[in-house]
Amino acid sequence: MTPSVRSPARIRIGSAPDSWGVWFPDDPKQVPWQRFLDEVAEAGYAWIELGPYGYLPTDPARLADETRARGLRVSAGTVFTGLHHGPDVWDRTWAHVADIAGLTQAMGAEHLVVIPSFWRDDKTGEVLEDRALTPAQWRELTAQTERLGREVRERFGLRIVVHPHADTHIDTEENVNRFLDATDPDLVSLCLDTGHYAYCGGDSLKLIETYGERIGYLHLKQVDPEILATVVADEVPFGPAVARGVMCEPPGGVPALEPVLEAARALDVDLFAIVEQDMYPCPPDKPLPIARRTREFLRSCGRPGATA
Repeated sequence: MTPSVRSPARIRIGSAPDSWGVWFPDDPKQVPWQRFLDEVAEAGYAWIELGPYGYLPTDPARLADETRARGLRVSAGTVFTGLHHGPDVWDRTWAHVADIAGLTQAMGAEHLVVIPSFWRDDKTGEVLEDRALTPAQWRELTAQTERLGREVRERFGLRIVVHPHADTHIDTEENVNRFLDATDPDLVSLCLDTGHYAYCGGDSLKLIETYGERIGYLHLKQVDPEILATVVADEVPFGPAVARGVMCEPPGGVPALEPVLEAARALDVDLFAIVEQDMYPCPPDKPLPIARRTREFLRSCGRPGATA
């Protein structure tokens, strides 16, 4: 009998509504969802995320028809949670998660990206709560996130990947490490967003080297170091920072993506790497040329056949 040979690990590149300036289910500053789907396919991507729930059609049959017609598949859905508030918010959180997880499952995806709630509003900059969690809140955050991971897996067959994000409580190297050390690897993986982690002072290569077994998903983006320096100095909220152009087109910012992708390949696991260049709001004709150039740049980063 011939022994089975494992296929080489793949990094599957995709994009998301975020790269078309989409942050909200409905906003007059955003491109219509049909245009997003048309252009993301035209730019050469085969994988997309759902983006904010309600932006794309929420009827699975209709969304399946729309994506199939353009040769697109869904890699993940995205949810926002405030789990550090403890059991009191569970029912409200689950109602939000269940709708999105159901659509994600119906579209054949296997991941649910979990973004912690913002301590200041990403659009207005209003401070909503203290930027540092208390020890009790950290315990609730980790315990409730594990609960979420268990429930999502048992009910929908999905794996949660928690996304460190600017202006949330899981942001810096210290907070990301604390979160990973306190959560069960079997229930909670990480979505490493290279741009957000750099925005918050983190080193993506170091994180992959230290916690590689926890990396379950990638978001690819870069920050402009000069704009970032002014944003940090002026304590600018994330939304206005994006409007200043802090997230920039690769390869013009940091971190360098080629070594990040090489380190990710060395983990020898299949991973999605979804391009997300935050640029809300943006002119409607801006995203497509950037998406094309970014796709070609990422093709140049991989060995032949290593990046799909």
